[in-house]
Amino acid sequence: MLTSYILQIMMRDLRTLEREVRAYPDDASLWEAGDGLPNSGGTLAIHLAGNLRHFVGAVLGRSGYVRDRDEEFGARGLTREQVVERLEAAIADLEAAGERVTDDMLEQPYPIALRDMTFATGDFLLHLIAHSGYHIGQVDYHRRALTSSKEGIGAMPIPEMASAKQAG
Repeated sequence: MLTSYILQIMMRDLRTLEREVRAYPDDASLWEAGDGLPNSGGTLAIHLAGNLRHFVGAVLGRSGYVRDRDEEFGARGLTREQVVERLEAAIADLEAAGERVTDDMLEQPYPIALRDMTFATGDFLLHLIAHSGYHIGQVDYHRRALTSSKEGIGAMPIPEMASAKQAG
């Protein structure tokens, strides 16, 4: 049950990122590097899609996805729709992983070592949620800084949580 909640939050965050990408006024602005900003919104979106497709979809869900981290940070000039397609592919991989990932796995070691360290799978999945939230916030600020927009996109909506039900 807990894995279901974790995966639902990850998918909610990817849908939030889709709304961020679509909120850019045009394709070119998604790739602009603002002053003092090391990554564009497009780069961060592609990175998050690849990150979750790899660590959840491929490693836990056995999707067969092969990550190209250098491409994540090197890609430029994709349209907003092409970036959204990558985010949708990540959501599909997470949905499929939900068939394989069980609560029993949360206490087990994550299947691969990272930086010569091992972690409990649950601990690493929570890290991935925090990592995504961090970068989604960066994308939101990037978009607002480049466009001078104060408009939000409904980031991380509570009604999209897996257990959300109308009170009363």
